[in-house]
Amino acid sequence: MTSRKPLDRYRRIVIKIGSALLVDRKTGLKKSWLDGICADIAGLKAKGVDVLVVSSGAIALGRSVLDLPSGALKLEESQAAAAVGQIALARAWSESLSHDGIVAGQILLTLGDTEERRRYLNARATINQLLKIGAVPIINENDTVATSEIRYGDNDRLAARVATMTGADLLILLSDIDGLYTAPPHLDPDARFLETIAEITPEIEAMAGGAASELSRGGMRTKIDAGKIATGAGCAMIIASGKTDNPLSSIENGARSSWFAPSGTPVTARKTWIAGQLQPAGALHVDEGAVTALGSGKSLLPAGVRSISGQFGRGDTVAVIGPGGREIARGLAGYDADEARQITGRKSSEIEAILGYPGRAAMVHRDDLVMTAYVKTKDEAHA
Repeated sequence: MTSRKPLDRYRRIVIKIGSALLVDRKTGLKKSWLDGICADIAGLKAKGVDVLVVSSGAIALGRSVLDLPSGALKLEESQAAAAVGQIALARAWSESLSHDGIVAGQILLTLGDTEERRRYLNARATINQLLKIGAVPIINENDTVATSEIRYGDNDRLAARVATMTGADLLILLSDIDGLYTAPPHLDPDARFLETIAEITPEIEAMAGGAASELSRGGMRTKIDAGKIATGAGCAMIIASGKTDNPLSSIENGARSSWFAPSGTPVTARKTWIAGQLQPAGALHVDEGAVTALGSGKSLLPAGVRSISGQFGRGDTVAVIGPGGREIARGLAGYDADEARQITGRKSSEIEAILGYPGRAAMVHRDDLVMTAYVKTKDEAHA
């Protein structure tokens, strides 16, 4: 397992900052806190580290500026708050970073910018150019246009997608909790803190709790989801509290945090994109034999598929669901949904007779497939 190392030993770091860290409901922007983390960022950049920031807070800051009442906002109210808050947030970051002579560049992303391949490449090129000229990209979801159906809904997974998109080797999630516990610590006094997570197994996933702050959209569940995206692409991840001033310096000085080891076999850039997609076009429900085969690195054959859900075309991303209903992999469909349904459960040798042409032997080829959940090998299952 790759061991933990000092922050300045990483080449490129993505830092995600939760709303509650940046914005106080009554007083607005926490300027002194922002100045502190910008000083931390300047310290890392001085040592040659590329730094990207995924900053929550636009809606929270906007509703503070507009003096909107507490409680849930309607969609149009959230979008209005975001429109005001994005300007204020970008200005705040720009001013604080400028104290150390650093230029900030604002990037507003939607779900489609990372789900659609061409837009993904365009966004990556813009971010990489900002890094090349020494700027710090300040990234947020474009809440002014996103709706509940076409949004991330949390910046944890957005940060993980940015990390994989830009080839970062460390993702730091700063929030109101200092790491992963065996159970939500505010509910279970016996919850144990986990300092090192070698692999995100189903047991680790089961430890995830809910959101702990009104200003936070994502809880531990989304952080674990982010960890699966990041570590699977060979990027380490740290969950740490951002409540203290200079939180990055605090991590360096030994403050409690949970470190997730990167995968020993990071996937290619193409597979990273497949694995990180949040909205598969459909799903292939498979049997236990297919689960075992996929876990050993084989392709998904029609014979191992029990049923098809959703409408998708050839080349679309589909989720692979095991017998227990848990997603185990994602891949690019070798057939459109209608054809896939015709050959479901059949041998590859029967494909030509069923479809009228000699199609691909695999429903999803192993080169187009990446595991998104831990699956025991045959030897582990019998151990």
